Amino acid sequence: MHSRTLRPKIVVAATEHRQLLAMAAGGSSVAAETLLDEMERAHIVPDAKLPTDTVRMGSRVQYRTSEGDLTEVTLVYPSEADISAGRVSVLTPVGAALIGLRVGQSITWLARDGKKHVLTVLSVIQLESVR
Repeated sequence: MHSRTLRPKIVVAATEHRQLLAMAAGGSSVAAETLLDEMERAHIVPDAKLPTDTVRMGSRVQYRTSEGDLTEVTLVYPSEADISAGRVSVLTPVGAALIGLRVGQSITWLARDGKKHVLTVLSVIQLESVR
């Protein structure tokens, strides 16, 4: 699975797309470049039309890695990130990979150590209080 790069179609709500595009364009890190790339290829929909099984800001996401690890995180903006509390910034390699994915989709992402990984989204819960 590591030999092939998986880049499924992603969908992002219009309001979040604008915010994330501006954040990524203003950054200079590899993660910011990755997020910018993801935002440029995303299919943008009105906020109310975003499917509920789509990873968006504030979503609680459970995913499985290609190594078989099961992980659950909440995708947040950088100022809200706290890895010990399971809040992962969208400006990290895994955060940028998660945004816009739907349940059942898999994506290849490059970790900070330079290794390719694959993750598959298993569930998405929209946390109303975070939006």
